[in-house]
Order: sequence, then C-alpha cells, then structure tokens
Amino acid sequence: MATVNAPVPADPRMDTRIAEETGASTPASPKRGGLGGSVWWRHALGILALMWALFPILFIYSAATNPSGTLNTASLWPSGFSTKNFADLFTDSSRPFWTWYKNSMIISLSGALGAVFIGACAAFAFSRLRFKGRRGGMMFLLLTTFFPALLAIVALYIIFAGIGDVLPALGLNTVAGLTLAYLGGALGANVWLLKGYFDTVPRELDEAAIVDGASHVRIFFTMTLRLVMPILVTVFMLVFVGLYGEFMLASVFLTDVDNQTLGVGLYGMTLGNDANTLFGRFTAGALLGSIPVMLLYLAFQRQLVGGLTTGSVK
Repeated sequence: MATVNAPVPADPRMDTRIAEETGASTPASPKRGGLGGSVWWRHALGILALMWALFPILFIYSAATNPSGTLNTASLWPSGFSTKNFADLFTDSSRPFWTWYKNSMIISLSGALGAVFIGACAAFAFSRLRFKGRRGGMMFLLLTTFFPALLAIVALYIIFAGIGDVLPALGLNTVAGLTLAYLGGALGANVWLLKGYFDTVPRELDEAAIVDGASHVRIFFTMTLRLVMPILVTVFMLVFVGLYGEFMLASVFLTDVDNQTLGVGLYGMTLGNDANTLFGRFTAGALLGSIPVMLLYLAFQRQLVGGLTTGSVK
C-alpha cells in the first residue's frame, strides 16, 4: 500500500535565509498595533476602567482633606489640604476610632490564621488520605457555599446567646465570640482551592517520608506546608480582606461601641442628624482603613497570582 507523505509546514526562518542568500526582498512582518494602530480602543478602554476605579478614591480623599468636613461642601476635586478631619476623628471620645481599628485587626488576623489552618488540615486530608465518605464530604462542602451566610444569622445569634450564659468571654458583644463565629465558616470554597494546590505536590515525597518513618502529622507540618506556602498566603489574603470588610454579622453581634469593628463604627457616623457634619471624619476613617488591605496586596501580590493560577489548573 502506498503511503502519502503529509506536506511539511514552511519554516519562516528558512524563507528568510533563502531570501538573504538570493538577494530577494524579505517579506514584511505584520505590524503590531500600538496607540495609533488597530488596538487603540483597548488602551482607551483600560484608561476608562482605571478612571472609573479611581473615581471613588479621589472623592474620598477630597472629602477627607476638606477643611469644612461636611457632605454639602464635598467635591470631586480637592479644594485644599487640611488634617482637621483626622484630628477630630482621633480625639472624639464617643467614637473610639483606634479601638475599632484594633478590633478589626485582631478579628481579621486571628480569623484568617485560623481559617488557613483549618482549611489546610481539611485539604491535606482530602488530598492525601483515602477514607469512606471523602467524595461526599467534598460535595457537601461545595454545597454549603451555595447558601448565603445571611440565612444563619438568627441561628448564630441564638447559639452565642446561650454560649454567653456559660462562657461570657465567647458570647455576644465580644471580639472572641465574633471570631469564633467566623471560624465556623472557615471551610467551603477555601478547601477546594487548597486541595487543588495540594494535589500538585508529588505523592512520591510523602511516600519517601513514610519509608523514613515519618507520620502524616510530621509530613504535614514539616514538609507539605512549606511546599504549599503560596496558596496559604493566597487564602490568608482572601479571608483577611473578607473579614476586615464584613459588616452584617458584626453589626448584629457587636452592640457596645468599644467592641465594634471599624466598618460598624464608621457606619454609625452616617446615621442620624450628624451624618452631614461627620462626613469628613467618616471619609478620613475610610481612607485610613484601606491601608492594611492595600499593603497586604502590595506585599503578597506575587504569591496571590501564583497560588490562584497553580491551584486552579489541577
């Protein structure tokens, strides 16, 4: 039977070499569109999206540095620079800004660290161990993410009201109680994200460690956690930002002004008859409140991109 040879695709580099040897003109390469080319609309769209994103930041900065500090006199473009709103915010004894800031940082840091540890333990078990109900457990965790957290507020309120009767330090209106409530939702989508990255770690490393006499606990703490550090940082950032800006559950749990978080405390400035006069302080507090999240993303942006892309392809 005769065989038909498939045509070999032409090599552009060979055509260029032949053209140089024979003196023929080299075919022009296609030009890439720039600002004045065929893709100018992409740059225009990017600039428009950037302006849209910077619009609220510019307005908040303008209102925070406005000397009058009222909503009626706030404008988009800064008309002057004054630290009066910041000074009034720091010296207002009825609205302890730094206490709110401290409570938010404690809740966000402890909740994020606890969520990363709990999620890493669960992801290691689902990725490395084989047990009955493993697939069903993963499906159940995925199913729980479909229900909004708003549905559990009433149940959480009743539960922690009962806990407060026995352990007042973990009941309602306490920072520790709110952190414990947040840790109740530490699993879910985070486990799927962590498991996808855990699956990229070769199992041969675990088998070699087991041959040397290492247990699963030692493998987890001394070897696996170091290899999956990018995804741990990624989950920490996502949970930290989520808890730092969480408002609904915090507003229900925390009623005392000294135990409130930054979001709940600042929201109180926008209520009542003083909303107009306190608008400058509100924007000053919002501007300062954005610093931790901004620094976190700037410090760990490389780990964030690596953790999301590597774990999502498994």
